[in-house]
Amino acid sequence: MKFFIDQHGCAKNQVDGELIINLLKKKDWIQVFEPAEANVIIVNSCGFIESAKTESINAVMSARQMYPKAKILLAGCLAQRYAADLKDDLTEADGFFGNGDLSQIYKVIEPLMKDERPVLVPEQKGVCCGDRDLLLSFPGTAFVKITEGCNNRCSFCAIPIIRGDLRSRNADEIISEIKELVAKGVYEINLIGQDLAAYGTGATDNCFGDGRTLFHEGESGLARLLAMISAIEGTFAVRLLYIHPDHFNEDILPVMQGDSRFLHYFDIPFQNGDDEIIKKMNRVGNRAVYKRLIEKIRTTFPDAAIRTTFMAGFPGETDAAFENTKSFLAEIATDWSGCFFYSKEDDTPAYNFKGQIPKKIAEKRAAELVELQAKITKEALKKRIGQEYDVLIEEVLSESSENPDEGLAIGRAPFQAPEVDGSVVVHYDRSVQTEAAAVQTGRLVRVKITSSGDIDLNGDFVADSPLNEKIAHGDGIQFAQNV
Repeated sequence: MKFFIDQHGCAKNQVDGELIINLLKKKDWIQVFEPAEANVIIVNSCGFIESAKTESINAVMSARQMYPKAKILLAGCLAQRYAADLKDDLTEADGFFGNGDLSQIYKVIEPLMKDERPVLVPEQKGVCCGDRDLLLSFPGTAFVKITEGCNNRCSFCAIPIIRGDLRSRNADEIISEIKELVAKGVYEINLIGQDLAAYGTGATDNCFGDGRTLFHEGESGLARLLAMISAIEGTFAVRLLYIHPDHFNEDILPVMQGDSRFLHYFDIPFQNGDDEIIKKMNRVGNRAVYKRLIEKIRTTFPDAAIRTTFMAGFPGETDAAFENTKSFLAEIATDWSGCFFYSKEDDTPAYNFKGQIPKKIAEKRAAELVELQAKITKEALKKRIGQEYDVLIEEVLSESSENPDEGLAIGRAPFQAPEVDGSVVVHYDRSVQTEAAAVQTGRLVRVKITSSGDIDLNGDFVADSPLNEKIAHGDGIQFAQNV
């Protein structure tokens, strides 16, 4: 039997998709990369906000229309949250499977192929993990999940409703996975979770196997985990993605200082810059505290790249409150930020808040934040001109239309996270054999930045990175972008 996976949502959902792929392959199913060839099309959905839900539902409807003979399975967050409702309303789907326990997918696939219409929403417990022989990412990079669920209970957020309470993955298990990925040639490890700062803080967690969540008294579980990662031998890089600002573990900074393999990249979703709105979001920090956090990071790492997220149009957001968010963004001048307008989500406290903002106003405010960040990013990128960086090549393009000897490739520098930030366009000489051999997907090349745009950078090939000789080149792992 053949299956195709249609991936939606965040990096955490991507890991779930990779686990599903491996589980089906263990049953001798064959993954195909053209939906027309598939017996089953799996829509691994997102259910975070309204636009994401709509996108996933449209994917199911489109698959049914274009591939009428295939079975359509709605999996992921949307199925986990709304399977009971969608079973009656979304007749285009032949089955529904949540993400609480991915190993139970066999209980859905088998009846699905017998023309039954299964609905399975497994309980949310533990952290789904396992072998991943194919990664849905560009060569050389992988996401490693260290937590699942969330205890923060931000008033606007449906993630705890979908993914449940916080669970931390066993530290030894995480270390083993990182070692395996590094041994197979993965250079960039991106740690992910709903909130990395919460690692090891759950009431029933014993993620270090010794009954303690702290390395030393007062030291966070995340700092202890990073110390364990630092003890791994090999050439690789580690990026931390999504750390809640109210719980940011400042004790991770000296650990990161002690090992150059930790990238100076910090993803801290502030969501707002007005103290009253921050409080209504059920967050305990404030503008001044958040600003001091940024200053602390930049004092420790002057070259730090900082990404954040803002929400526009939260209930009760006045014009003055929105201006506070704009001025806050201007003051902290993060390298990157995403912005989305408030989505009224079922069963969240904010759903019933007074002062709901009209969608047009929320969209306009979000656009203003995007425009402001674009100006900040553009100025920040100009400062990169003349600097040299090791760039991880993600895609090799055809030659330049103006000069057939000029090769073009797309890659990322350490201050650019996969999928969400800009890229580096690498220019090299295709006629020089050593350059052409060096510029390959999954490899690092030394690049000198020559110009910048609104989001991306241009740079010239300088040399093959000496790190390539130290990166392992094991077998047994594939990247979807190379298949």
